Amino acid sequence: MIDEINRLLEEGKAELASASSEAQVEAARVKYLGKSGSLSALRKGMGKLAPAERPAMGKLVSEALSRFESLLKDQQHKIGEQALQRDLAREKLDVTLPGRSQKRGHRHPVSQALDDIVEIFARLGFHVADGPEIEWDLYNFEKLGIPSDHPARDMQDTFYLDLATQPEPPPGSPPTEGAQKQLLLRTHTSPVQARTMLAQPPPVRIIAPGKVYRCDSDITHTPMFHQVECLHVEQGLSMAHLRGTLDAFAKAFFGSSVKTRLRPSYFPFTEPSAEVDVSCAACGGKGCRLCKQTGWLEVLGSGMVNPDVLAGVGYDPEKVTGYAFGVGIDRLAMLRYGIDDLRSLFENDVRFLEQL
Repeated sequence: MIDEINRLLEEGKAELASASSEAQVEAARVKYLGKSGSLSALRKGMGKLAPAERPAMGKLVSEALSRFESLLKDQQHKIGEQALQRDLAREKLDVTLPGRSQKRGHRHPVSQALDDIVEIFARLGFHVADGPEIEWDLYNFEKLGIPSDHPARDMQDTFYLDLATQPEPPPGSPPTEGAQKQLLLRTHTSPVQARTMLAQPPPVRIIAPGKVYRCDSDITHTPMFHQVECLHVEQGLSMAHLRGTLDAFAKAFFGSSVKTRLRPSYFPFTEPSAEVDVSCAACGGKGCRLCKQTGWLEVLGSGMVNPDVLAGVGYDPEKVTGYAFGVGIDRLAMLRYGIDDLRSLFENDVRFLEQL
């Protein structure tokens, strides 16, 4: 039996050495180690031996099997390495060739402007508030001092929703009679101010960024645009606080050299009201085509919160005052990046976006 073991080992070793493929190595494994393999059969023959011979012979058989398994692994590794080298030689890469550049995207200029605005006001201690884009007339107009017969409604160019398709307001919502029941696409983010003041007592210190909608479309207006409004209500606020906040914002957004000025104006939810101009960045305030030779660019509307608005949300105008202002984010992006047509921001023309 010892001679048989040695013979099988030599034959198996020779077959493995001559194997040149994984299939041939696998065939040798099955021939010698399979269920009916030559070396596996030696274990079945142990029962025919005398009891005294079985321990020594069993040890020899186990050593033979281990030896063959070791030779098998070595040959499998060798065949695998050879196959790998063939693949590398066939698929060799020329690392000296220039790489293929990939185009990288970037944030939209409106998104960049919005992110910067939120960061600036966060440093000034303001929090971001949000509200629905489909809004009740009560919040969009009534609570802001603009009743149903107020001429300022004509300034908004409002998208009203068909009353026949509107759901009934949920419990606790606005009154269900008259214009207050009307749903619309919000014309500004000021309804967020009304909702916030109705939901919490002063002090209030928020900004409300978001999309707004108006029936208007030309090179400086689109039916949908982005706006951010600021509201600060507490005791002792004055126009000086408004001016300081506006000046800090303008310098942070446009640069430390920018100047601001306030011009008297009218808004139904602020009194007194003011338009805010910044010095033209294109000409440094000297006068150019962009600023129409004035040296100034109008950027936003502002003012002290009308006492009637404060009273309408349950605040005591004798105890607290507030200031508010709103600015079109798209307009700020236009001024920052020198864009002359607002519609370019929404047409997604790759040629335009690649310039930014």
